[in-house]
Amino acid sequence: MVDLELDDGLAVITIDRPQARNAIAPETMDQLDSALDAAAGALTLVIRGAGDRAFVSGGDLKELAKLRTEEQAASMARRMRGVCDRIAAFPAPVIAALNGHALGGGAEVAVAADIRIAADDIRIGFNQVSLAIMPAWGGAERLAALVGRSQALLLAGSGTVLAAAEAQRVGLIERVLPRASFDEGWRAVAKSLTNRPAGEIKRVLGGVPPEEAIAAFARLWVADEHWAAADRVMSKSP
Repeated sequence: MVDLELDDGLAVITIDRPQARNAIAPETMDQLDSALDAAAGALTLVIRGAGDRAFVSGGDLKELAKLRTEEQAASMARRMRGVCDRIAAFPAPVIAALNGHALGGGAEVAVAADIRIAADDIRIGFNQVSLAIMPAWGGAERLAALVGRSQALLLAGSGTVLAAAEAQRVGLIERVLPRASFDEGWRAVAKSLTNRPAGEIKRVLGGVPPEEAIAAFARLWVADEHWAAADRVMSKSP
């Protein structure tokens, strides 16, 4: 099951499949698509897993074992890669709140987000090679964009699983929080990004011509929100 919470501009998608450690099955892919549709217009999006053991433990092998031909495997990979592409292309900041381990396909979902925030006791790894396969949902390319081609090849090619602190050191995770304050912490970060400028900053960071970046700034400048904030600042000036 995939749940969606909407909270004053913040959308939180929770993958809740405790019987499979939040693994991704074909039905989960459909539910993620529906949740992304329903989250349209949110100023920040968070992807998380239910519980505290797994963010996403990968693909659901019991379900995916039914795929026995190259065509079926390619169709599944194309389907979930499309979901991850939608997460990456969401027009507002996207946070992966790593409440538990993110392994294999779970790591691929995590790197589709803009920012990864992890509890300090989680582990993350592109360990598909342990099943004699490779990342299929766009994760290898996104990993390389985060940590560099050589590091990505070393990590995914060997199937190395990293502790949270080491993943932060190599640039795979942006912030590590104590388990005791994790839920409060990721929500505070998400709320800090729940504003229109953050979405425009994400778009500009993705690469736009200078004039388009200037136009984005100008639109924000003339908006009522800017002038209300400016008036508050100026009213405090001596």
